[in-house]
Amino acid sequence: MDAQGLDWLLVPLHQLVSWGAAGAMVFGGVVPYIPQYRDIRRTQNAEGFSTYVCLVLLVANILRILFWFGRHFESPLLWQSIVMIVTMLLMLKLCTEVRVANELNVKRRFFAAADNKDEEVKVPPRRSYLDFDPHHFWHWSSFADYLQCVLAFTGIAGYITYLSIDSALFVETLGFLAVLTEAMLGVPQLYRNHRYQSTEGMRWVGTCHWCCPRWHQVHIRSVKVKWVQIWLLCVQLHL
Repeated sequence: MDAQGLDWLLVPLHQLVSWGAAGAMVFGGVVPYIPQYRDIRRTQNAEGFSTYVCLVLLVANILRILFWFGRHFESPLLWQSIVMIVTMLLMLKLCTEVRVANELNVKRRFFAAADNKDEEVKVPPRRSYLDFDPHHFWHWSSFADYLQCVLAFTGIAGYITYLSIDSALFVETLGFLAVLTEAMLGVPQLYRNHRYQSTEGMRWVGTCHWCCPRWHQVHIRSVKVKWVQIWLLCVQLHL
């Protein structure tokens, strides 16, 4: 049977493989965070996960989307960024709800142990994004504060991009910052583990994911930055 006779099989097969690769590209990045999300929801304990990981990924993917307006890349990579942003917002929402609930439970147990029934349970002070307190940055009491911060950053970065979209230097810098920010993904978790001298609550699949090659990082600029992730993974595993 000649090659033309196999077209009826090869063409659909090629299309199927392309769709599968695009799907893996879009959703593959969020897969490691699914077991992390389930663990936090099951144990009601988010201490093992640094929410600054969400901050890094939100900034990196927002910058990548803005970079797309200056230099179009493949659509699956654009959707990958959108899916990752939604995933990180869901992670932030869960972590915030769990942390606030645990803080309130600690207060209740404290007053119960003291057997001070006449005194009301004091709710932990509310920390808001609008307080502009650098000591409590990214450690607020409501998910709405995180959402406001993300929207504010997107609006400011989007406006600057709109004004400078015709500058090739600006567009290239925007792309580089997106890749560099993502390459530093392991730093928040590394700092958290070093501070508490523990890796409890952290999923190993998430750690390995930080150094997995990305299809969109084939440019020599990105490959150089990727070595930062490899070094951070080595330090992470050593700890």
